[in-house]
Amino acid sequence: MSFLKKLFGGGSDAKAPAGDKVLGEESYKDFLIKAIEMRAGSEYQLAGIIEKDIAGERKTYRYIRADRMSSVDDVVALAFSKGRQIIDEQGNSLFS
Repeated sequence: MSFLKKLFGGGSDAKAPAGDKVLGEESYKDFLIKAIEMRAGSEYQLAGIIEKDIAGERKTYRYIRADRMSSVDDVVALAFSKGRQIIDEQGNSLFS
């Protein structure tokens, strides 16, 4: 089961690989949104991490979308926007 969890991104148990390059960070409603670099050829694919400390433990949620952009600034802005949308829709249940 843990193999499938790793393969398909296990939500709150998914750990960010140590090699992720963070393009920007934003605090939003006690969450931390990080836009991470995900290259798709010469473009950047929308990817991010949402983190929050709950009961002294750092919880992490990773999201990847199909959107691709040629501008780093555009993909960072969209990653923050998507992160805020996920938080507004799911709140702390994101980590359940």
